[in-house]
Amino acid sequence: MSLSKHLIAPSVLAADFAKLYDDIIMVNNSQADWFHIDIMDGVFVPNISFGFPVMQAIAKHATKPLDVHLMIVDPDRYLQVCKDSGAEVITVHYEACTHLHRTLAAIKELGCKAGVALNPHTPVSVLADIIQDIDLVCIMSVNPGFGGQKFIQYTYEKVRQLRALAAGRNDSLLIEIDGGVGSANAGALLAAGADVLVAGSFVFASEDPTATIATLKAVDPQVQSV
Repeated sequence: MSLSKHLIAPSVLAADFAKLYDDIIMVNNSQADWFHIDIMDGVFVPNISFGFPVMQAIAKHATKPLDVHLMIVDPDRYLQVCKDSGAEVITVHYEACTHLHRTLAAIKELGCKAGVALNPHTPVSVLADIIQDIDLVCIMSVNPGFGGQKFIQYTYEKVRQLRALAAGRNDSLLIEIDGGVGSANAGALLAAGADVLVAGSFVFASEDPTATIATLKAVDPQVQSV
């Protein structure tokens, strides 16, 4: 078993929906830590993924926490149903929330960890006034909406900036990376300060997803840096 402290969150969006149950069991039995669940509305992002009935079906069989990423407008309307559908972590987009502080408080009142996602063009400095209220920040390393995109290199610098911003104010903050993550950049992301790696196509399109997850879990952040 790996002694690594970082978390691996396979993105269900990249799974084969025709055999979703099998993929859920695979993740349960793997070294993955969370299920990453992308909810898309076709408005905030130019794609529609799946809704809460599918999420509920996943939760019924999942033995690991559901890390739910709401890529939707007005996410406040869906926080309760998100919790009721099995979410343990609820992440909303900074760009979609007019009253972000209130939204984070509402998520925590539901008993969930509260996350904020930042699109590639959004600087981490926008979180300066509320960094102490956030459990997780999801840095989008691709433009949200579709899987299989090319990793944006500036992500490393954003991770370092965010870790510096949180230092002394929220040292337990989890930094999650979502988009284009694989074995080629995992070590450098962890070295920069990331804690949670979301992997979609890299896991589910591989010949042996269980082994691929184990490879990501075993990455040593000390051997790579950017």
